[in-house]
Amino acid sequence: MCSTALLDASFATAAGGDPATFAADALATWQPEGIVWSLAAANGVVYVGGSFETVRPPGAAPGQRQVKRSNFAAFDARTGELLPCAPTFTGHNHTVRALKASPDGRVLYIGGSFDKVGSHRVANMTALNTKGCTVRKEFKPSVSATVRAIDSTAGTVYLGGDFVRIGGQSRPRIAAVDTKGTLLPFRAEVDLPVRSLLAAPQHNRLFVGGDFESVNGRPIRSLVALHPTTGATVLTYPGWFPSQSSVKTIARDENRFFVGAEGHGPGIYDGRIAGKIANGTMVWKDTCFGATQSVVPFKGVLYSASHAHNCNETPGGFPERGDRQHLLAQSVEDRRILHWFPDTDGGIGEEVGPRALVVSKGYLWVGGEFTEVNEKPQQGLTRFGDKDTGAPKVPALKLDSATPGKVNLAWRATWDRDDAALTYRIYRDGKLVGRKTERSTYWDMPRLTYTDTVEAGSRHTYRIEVTDGTNTSAKSEALTVTVPKPAKRATAPSHESRQQSPTEPQEAQRQPAATQPEQPVEAAVREAGDAR
Repeated sequence: MCSTALLDASFATAAGGDPATFAADALATWQPEGIVWSLAAANGVVYVGGSFETVRPPGAAPGQRQVKRSNFAAFDARTGELLPCAPTFTGHNHTVRALKASPDGRVLYIGGSFDKVGSHRVANMTALNTKGCTVRKEFKPSVSATVRAIDSTAGTVYLGGDFVRIGGQSRPRIAAVDTKGTLLPFRAEVDLPVRSLLAAPQHNRLFVGGDFESVNGRPIRSLVALHPTTGATVLTYPGWFPSQSSVKTIARDENRFFVGAEGHGPGIYDGRIAGKIANGTMVWKDTCFGATQSVVPFKGVLYSASHAHNCNETPGGFPERGDRQHLLAQSVEDRRILHWFPDTDGGIGEEVGPRALVVSKGYLWVGGEFTEVNEKPQQGLTRFGDKDTGAPKVPALKLDSATPGKVNLAWRATWDRDDAALTYRIYRDGKLVGRKTERSTYWDMPRLTYTDTVEAGSRHTYRIEVTDGTNTSAKSEALTVTVPKPAKRATAPSHESRQQSPTEPQEAQRQPAATQPEQPVEAAVREAGDAR
């Protein structure tokens, strides 16, 4: 057995600028009326498993226009259309917890807590033929308790969870079966539930994550790499996770694996770690709080579902503000948090928010227990594409000061969910007279100003708009400004006025000459609410 917790010496920041992310604008998506626990994709179809009895169309309110779907549903990955594949999952806790497609996409493996699929008796695990959406009757491993994680290779299906026996044989929390459901000799002893699996057969590794403190009789916490045929321990990761920090999710790209943790208690590690598949060395580790439920890498970006807060020590991160950011994007190269901030609420159940991610046909699908996405009603499921359709909110334009010939305008920067640099355009009397480009985030919206040179004594109307380069806001409410005239100087008294009347008191000669008051400044401003 080899142990490793080394930091990779090639750690470096990404070159060539930020990788492109999905747009942050949520697309129209059907809504499961409950909780989504797992997502999988195959052949242009996204499969959804969870705890729900119905789904409703995009935009429909709870309880309206419901369509029956018992803990499982299927959707077109591109259009979001609800598909007719709808076997019912019932019995036990009637919930689907794990989904995984075979490498060739022909089979969908399904685990959870159920004892019937349609009319077929099963025991917490089954499989569907993706073509035709039919139950594979020969695949019937008898699993003693909930299945929470599945991964597969061409010939082997790995499952992890709460169970201790399969087909009457001891398999504590992890097992392997063949594609017909026959139990394989693979065997490992794990003391507490397994919650995530990742098979890397070309490296002779099966990555296992969960709540455990012991594997194969030795103290091993939360993450281990096992031999995919025997179950023997190959690599451990001492020091990566403290006590009470569980690995909830594992994913990979070509050379790296990524894990996400959930801490059980205040201040317990909740973030994400990247490591090298080949030798297990750590590439990077972020320090955000907020339990990570799922990660998925795509085109140089690691997307995560969590309820992140206090990411101040992670590059590009944000301070503790008392709120939560439920979706994040990071550079796979250096952990840097990218400017991609769609969000959900915590929702129902444990109020965690998003719990599952999958990418299919160029769309990012997100499932969970949320009831809002980007501050609009949307339950349980949402998705994102590559088209940016959301315009930034227009700020309120205010008069900072006005002097003869000068108008000083001010506004608080707004922010955009997927563009950091925004351009503000200032209009005077309908004509563009200035622009300013500044970067902003929801936690850092600086005060901005613009000075306009105009004729003293003139009167003008100002408006502002903001663009992210693709979408432009409406113009702000009008701000009307009357520019002051220069103050009039006192005129010298005439010769006649210097001839004092003999009846005037002498003190009158010492009274100062009156000066003209400055012209008034007018400003009509409508206050805008906070951007977030």
